[in-house]
Amino acid sequence: MLDNIHQDANVRMDSALSHTQNELNKIRTGRANPEIFDSIVVDYYGTPTPLNQVSTVSVPEPKLITMQPYEKSLIPLIEKAILDANLGFTPGNNGNAVLIPIPALSEERRKELIKFIHKIIEDGKIAVRNIRRDAINKIHDYGKEENISEDEIKGRETELQNITDGHIKELEAQQEAKEKDLMKV
Repeated sequence: MLDNIHQDANVRMDSALSHTQNELNKIRTGRANPEIFDSIVVDYYGTPTPLNQVSTVSVPEPKLITMQPYEKSLIPLIEKAILDANLGFTPGNNGNAVLIPIPALSEERRKELIKFIHKIIEDGKIAVRNIRRDAINKIHDYGKEENISEDEIKGRETELQNITDGHIKELEAQQEAKEKDLMKV
């Protein structure tokens, strides 16, 4: 049972890391990253549909993203959805595809984004620590029910802390990588 508590905590912490990475992927850097548009939806015949399901998204150049809609009638809808998302992009089109130039980030905007990255990472750390706290409570409750020795419980807490520390280090590595990516010109 105690091993199950550790496994559950590890799986939940991995999920928190994955969620944090997905949130970081949505942050715009100075280079073209199609994942920025993953959360944008288009009204496709009355149904809100993600952009990547109504068009082919590609990056032909480091500073340009193109969206080739499956139907040309979607071009104005895609442009409107991108503008409404308020991501700081001004899409255009060539009659066949939506073209989104990626402007360079100002120093002020980079600093704002770094603060935002720190907040996302801190949220991830809080999630990991909350999972640790829940697992420790489960270990203590199970220990009382089954009359497990204090030494065994302390050993399990130490193992859990090691798992937590590993996940916190991974979050810090994600933060460092995103900041490095953001500071590239």
